[in-house]
Amino acid sequence: MEYRGRVVESTGRWYEVSYQQDEGMENISCRLPGRFRLEDQKLTNPIAVGDFVQFSINEDGTGRIEKIEDRRNYLIRESTHHQEGNQILAANIDRAYVVQAIRQPILKRGFLDRFLVTCEAYQIPARIVLNKMDLATEQDQAFIDDFTELYDSLGYHVLLTSIYDEPSLEKLKDDLRDKTSVFVGPSGVGKTSLLNHIEPSIDRKVGAISHYNEKGIHTTTFAKLLPLHFGGYLVDTPGIREFGLVNIEPWELSLFFPEMLEYRQQCKFNNCTHSHEPGCGVVNAFKEGHIHPDRYDSYLNILDSLEED
Repeated sequence: MEYRGRVVESTGRWYEVSYQQDEGMENISCRLPGRFRLEDQKLTNPIAVGDFVQFSINEDGTGRIEKIEDRRNYLIRESTHHQEGNQILAANIDRAYVVQAIRQPILKRGFLDRFLVTCEAYQIPARIVLNKMDLATEQDQAFIDDFTELYDSLGYHVLLTSIYDEPSLEKLKDDLRDKTSVFVGPSGVGKTSLLNHIEPSIDRKVGAISHYNEKGIHTTTFAKLLPLHFGGYLVDTPGIREFGLVNIEPWELSLFFPEMLEYRQQCKFNNCTHSHEPGCGVVNAFKEGHIHPDRYDSYLNILDSLEED
């Protein structure tokens, strides 16, 4: 007999699968047959948190995954530390949140924009959480206003949060309600602290910031799909220092910058990279102030990295 369930945690060897029983939801630890691991050599993880699977139950009470159902979407990044293949962070999600801090550690624009490019490419609605607002100074306010106005205008709603500001947490909960969402961000930006405050029953371990380099210390080891008491699910992921793009060619990068879509149609050349070519509609728009300098700088930095690969 086969059952259907959803992967809620992956530790590499075992997959925790949640499925419906008469008594309610139950979890079972499942193994994956070797043939699945060989089918896609480009992935470090053939199964991701959020996947729907079909499985059978062994005599010892463990499970065996028989089928991985087609994904509606997935969030993927290039593997780091010289590992071969790419890593799927979460699958079948309604909304992805990139979490950054106003301070400790400082906001990483490159990480942020790479994440948004991936969400555009893989058709995942994206949000931005700017956390640790309690650390913001009066001098930060102009930056916060400009940042919020810019990304809101591009369709990426910005939520300003602090674990010491209950109204900001209520706004975040309202945004998460009844959806399957994922939190992604560098270590130390406060993902786990936010999660502990909006879902206190989870009580996940919180790390500290290294004062030597202002980088966070990893606390979440594996991604996990967590139920929210007010409705919905949230995938908490390990802290990520880099977000490498997958299957995006240099000539198509501008397709994933919403502010460039209109202007790229005015380019003289079909394969324009919007960096040096004559008659470029995007460059003209940038010079006329229609594209924010920070976003155009991000575009050029990402383009350089794609052309180097």
